Amino acid sequence: MFNSKRQDVFDWFWSNFNQEKDFVKTERNSVVHFNNEIDIPYPVENHLYMFEPEIQKNIISDLLNISTKNTFVSDNFGTFLRERFGETLYKIYFKPYNEKVWRCSLNDIPLSWLDGKLPMPTVKEILFNNINHVKEKSFVHSSFWYEKLNGSQYIADTLAKEIDICYSTPVHSLSYSTENKNWRINDCLFDIVVFCGNIKQLVHIVDGIDVGKYVKDVDALESHGTTTVFCEIDKNPYTWIYQPSQQHQSHRIICTGNFCETNNAASLPNDRITATVEFTDKVTLDKILEDLKQMPCHPKYICHQYNQYTYPIQNSKTRHLINNLKSEFMKKNLYITGRFAEWEYYNMDVAIGAAMDLCKSLNRMR
Repeated sequence: MFNSKRQDVFDWFWSNFNQEKDFVKTERNSVVHFNNEIDIPYPVENHLYMFEPEIQKNIISDLLNISTKNTFVSDNFGTFLRERFGETLYKIYFKPYNEKVWRCSLNDIPLSWLDGKLPMPTVKEILFNNINHVKEKSFVHSSFWYEKLNGSQYIADTLAKEIDICYSTPVHSLSYSTENKNWRINDCLFDIVVFCGNIKQLVHIVDGIDVGKYVKDVDALESHGTTTVFCEIDKNPYTWIYQPSQQHQSHRIICTGNFCETNNAASLPNDRITATVEFTDKVTLDKILEDLKQMPCHPKYICHQYNQYTYPIQNSKTRHLINNLKSEFMKKNLYITGRFAEWEYYNMDVAIGAAMDLCKSLNRMR
């Protein structure tokens, strides 16, 4: 899926693709599924009127208390959520959902890590949106473009057409020559290297730059993997179904069959579509099958895939560590960009923007 708030990223992307021919535009229609079988549209703070009366009263009381405060003092994700939305919403939604995703105390997650990804409504805005039943459209990817064929692989294949790429070629050595001021990757020489992989791998194969003092801290960087389960589910109008329920480990269902009709096989019954169910970290097949029975839309297992690296996790020292490494590498014309190269929680459009910014810097240095 693609959208971007950066005009230069937006323009670059559509200079490489035919928007009308190759993509469909989809409006995000997400819900939060609670244990009592209630689906509250996302973001939940705009739909408080759909909760049970007693819960509504508790949330209103929280918001009135928040409105008397002049400043927020949160420096971590957990405190931010409580100060911004109150204890009731925190306990029934924000805490259980996010702890399923991040598998750690929310008080240990620095706000700087999630910059640009957090909702920032005021109490006045929350009340106004509820009274007027306003549907929020300013959050990330409230609408997006999706490939008509082959999903994200279509993007990779299209961009690769006129580029000479060496596939299936492990990089077993990356050496800098101080004398020749160039890099040798395996047996090839280069003036400049841009590394887009995992920083944990880089510090162990790079030679000619003394990064020994950083290796221990880089090795200690934390992340989560994802077990993605491909399923068929009941037909529904949603794009995402968020799941704070503690009855199972999965945190969301992505209704891929609603992104584009070609995601649904012709053999599927008319009342079923495809979807992916996401679990944080590695989950056994037995656990997957057990948990699917507890979820909405009657998911039926097809297959699953575990990826070790999907979500980088920062602490208060991570960006300082990465910036120091960047400075060391740049002295020798080695540059890093990408989600796990920079250990940043990048969506695709933000990763594109970071790469464009790096290209501009390299062009200025020529």
